[in-house]
Amino acid sequence: MSAAPQTPEVPTIVLDCTDQAPRLARRFLAEQFASWGISDDYMGRLVVCELATNAYKHGEGTIVVRLFLDPDDGQPVIEVSDTGTGHPTVQPQDYAATSGRGLQLVAELVHEWGVKHLTGGGKVIWAKLP
Repeated sequence: MSAAPQTPEVPTIVLDCTDQAPRLARRFLAEQFASWGISDDYMGRLVVCELATNAYKHGEGTIVVRLFLDPDDGQPVIEVSDTGTGHPTVQPQDYAATSGRGLQLVAELVHEWGVKHLTGGGKVIWAKLP
């Protein structure tokens, strides 16, 4: 008798919705990328920091960060979720603004990104790195 195929475990961290979440998300990503042999983690750290910051500032509940490699092309994917109901959008450019550029930066850096609303409430913002 053969065992059922195993689904690979997706590295996940659950963070409190505090100002420490972005720093902890960056550290988590750096450690995971190192374990995968990805030496250039700068873009990943920047993206996960922006997404965790948005979840902390605009979301609700705990922040969940998941990292995995796309099964089709092996590129890293970052997911950050919270239980808030708001829908993140890229803001129009305002050179005088002191905030509000996070998703615009993410959109320009990543291969693709999007938002998935969860059945039980909340959302996942995901970004696929190039």
